Amino acid sequence: MNVVALGRPVEILLIEDSPGDVRLTREVLKDGKMLNNLNVVGDGVEALAFLARQNQYTNAPRPDLILLDLNLPKKDGREVLAVVKADPSWQRIPVVVLTTSQAEEDILKAYNLHANCYISKPIDLDQFIKVLQTIEDFWLTIVKLPAE
Repeated sequence: MNVVALGRPVEILLIEDSPGDVRLTREVLKDGKMLNNLNVVGDGVEALAFLARQNQYTNAPRPDLILLDLNLPKKDGREVLAVVKADPSWQRIPVVVLTTSQAEEDILKAYNLHANCYISKPIDLDQFIKVLQTIEDFWLTIVKLPAE
């Protein structure tokens, strides 16, 4: 299902511990083409609680897309990715790994854990904005996402 056909805002879960990256992602998506709700959690434990609708996240929406940093406190992104892709109720949610790591080992591990794509965050601000806009264009307007 294309997100345009959803008839509602696209639910995006950003799992990111950098306040600057969160702020920038929020700004880019706010000014973007698609109506979306951006939910943010700052570590892997919170991410799994959000997905499981536990603790303060009992009314959390099911994400249509997850943007995942690998280097997170408490439970890192690799562990989160492994849990998400092993759970039948979450495994079809596309996970875009968006991280500073360019290590071949991290790229291979992310794909072995069934990440849908792996993007290294550019250091340059303008390039980072372009990357976020491209993610939005591709995942929210071109790709057909499952309804559940």
